[in-house]
Amino acid sequence: MAIATVNPTTGKTEMIIEPHSAAEVDDRIGQAHAAVAKLRESTFEERSSWMRAAADFLEDQAAGVGELITIEMGKPIAQSVAEVHKAVKAMRFYAEHSAHFLADSPLEDPAKVGASVAMSRYEPLGVVLAVMPWNYPIWQVIRFAAPALMAGNSGLLKHASNVPQAAMLLDDLFERGGFPKGSFRTLLIGGAEVARVISDERVAAVTLTGSEPAGRSVAATAGEHLKKAVLELGGSDPFIVLPSGDIRAAAATAVAARINNNGQACIAGKRFIVHTDVYDEFAQEFVRLMSELVVGDPLLPETQVGPVATEQGRNDLIQLVEDARKKGASILLGGSQPEGPGWFYLPTVIADLPDDARLVQEEAFGPVASLYRAVDDDDALRIANQTSFGLASAVWTNDPEQEALFVRELDAGAVFVNGMTVSYQELPFGGIKRSGFGRELAEVGQREFCNLKTIWKA
Repeated sequence: MAIATVNPTTGKTEMIIEPHSAAEVDDRIGQAHAAVAKLRESTFEERSSWMRAAADFLEDQAAGVGELITIEMGKPIAQSVAEVHKAVKAMRFYAEHSAHFLADSPLEDPAKVGASVAMSRYEPLGVVLAVMPWNYPIWQVIRFAAPALMAGNSGLLKHASNVPQAAMLLDDLFERGGFPKGSFRTLLIGGAEVARVISDERVAAVTLTGSEPAGRSVAATAGEHLKKAVLELGGSDPFIVLPSGDIRAAAATAVAARINNNGQACIAGKRFIVHTDVYDEFAQEFVRLMSELVVGDPLLPETQVGPVATEQGRNDLIQLVEDARKKGASILLGGSQPEGPGWFYLPTVIADLPDDARLVQEEAFGPVASLYRAVDDDDALRIANQTSFGLASAVWTNDPEQEALFVRELDAGAVFVNGMTVSYQELPFGGIKRSGFGRELAEVGQREFCNLKTIWKA
């Protein structure tokens, strides 16, 4: 199976890379396993220095890496370059804070447990496999790799097959900064080979960001071999607008939330749930702003919406929209693909969705927005919580009681008030229900791949 860069703007193959053989995969796992011993012997100060140097290298290459991202998966160039800088920021964040996040925690009064010394300590697990998606080909990897390596783990990367150049760029990034050979290795393999890597006794844990079926498969294999797993899967995030909120600001933010990354973000606002008292006002402004978006070549600075990353991804969008259309939904904007090359889909707004439409339950991974009318707060919560996903959510209100209600009652890993959902290295990130389990980022995310060891001394 060849692994290829297929430019979604043109549909043309830019590069074909041969996958690693079984022997090459075995060798790379061995390199990562050998690096664990050296990483355990290193200090936080050493790892911090290496991480900062790797961050400097990536920052110096930001323009070129941004262009590579856009060619491989199609996001507007400004967003691609911004993704690189976000990754650099995370690398420096963990270089600065890891020693504090993973510091020994002594019991204040060890005599209570009959000891002279009692404490807990975070220690690395070993080799961690990351199965990563194409939608943020640098950021998604770095937000795993930076905390994992700073904790003293080594990393293996099975990247999405349509971003092989990003995968190979990351293969030696950390060694360029000074990390021991093998601290991070890319595996150019297909999805069918992931289970074999997880089951390898040298691999201690696995993390996946991707689809629900992929998550189920990885979780099953990890469970079979009793290995730690963290899963960040899909989302169909609600964006709730209430009468006390700033409606015009909500509409403008809703557009950004929906079309960022060409609409291909797990935590993007996808279902826009609007109180009936302000529904018409919001819908009119939202549709107007969506209609003004510039769709085109993502390498051009004026482009706001580029192509969907894969042909299959666009086909999935077409099927979701056509299903809604056939079942009586109203297409307020878009609902079609433009003529010409590439995997473009026009910004689309759909309303009046019947309960049996697939869009009500399934994630639309592209520039397709669904509008829902809610009669009151309880109805808005019902609509928001009716899907099987629970990744993130947003609510627009300036009423303190409403805010408290929605923060408490929304079934999600995050609630953003009067803003759009964004991942920050300072805040935990992850979901509930079929959006996965475990957390990335912040302090808790770094500790996911550590052994919390209790130490007791008489």
